[in-house]
Amino acid sequence: MDRWVCLDVGETLIDETRIWSVWADVLAIPRLTFMAALGGVIARGGEHRDVFSEFGFAEAAWRALGPEVERRYAGFQEQDLYPDARPAIAALAQAGYRLSVLANQPASRSGELRALGIAPEVLAMSDEMAVAKPDPAFFIRALELMGDPPPERVAYVGDRVDNDVLPAMAAGLRAIWLRRGPWGVIQQLPNGAQPALVVGSLRELTESISAVWPAAAGER
Repeated sequence: MDRWVCLDVGETLIDETRIWSVWADVLAIPRLTFMAALGGVIARGGEHRDVFSEFGFAEAAWRALGPEVERRYAGFQEQDLYPDARPAIAALAQAGYRLSVLANQPASRSGELRALGIAPEVLAMSDEMAVAKPDPAFFIRALELMGDPPPERVAYVGDRVDNDVLPAMAAGLRAIWLRRGPWGVIQQLPNGAQPALVVGSLRELTESISAVWPAAAGER
């Protein structure tokens, strides 16, 4: 089989609750209040960084706190992996799919994922790729890293409509919308947008992945 399943990281493999909780603690904002504000930003179509201005933090101010947040967070840990992450990767590999993990993350996250035993055939973060989603160049570079397979032979799995589903579809990949995490729950597909598959977990993905390449598409 020469079909790829490319996985996002945040809210796909990694539960981001802890990193956002650390940000709330460093900013001295109650966690529930901070999370509610983040949800409001997402509902309005904003970027995650917009949540800081909700509490009066200018960009320079919150960015200056980044090293302290990273020190407390201490990178991806076992507790951050979604329980279905490893079983899904194993099941997809056993089914013959080639696997990649390509996402918007700091470069250091690649090593952290490998330390957790997440070792797909291709693994790279946006900082290493020098381009980030939703830039179309991200998906061009992703295909290059996978050896330039035809886009229709690649399924991209992510939680965000704006960063994952729509740009993956525009690039000719088969988009799979994973509806978990704040973006997956709050965002909605625009009228007419039809990803190849919509799932609520990676377990559901492994059970439904064959539907991404229907026989009618003429692929073998």
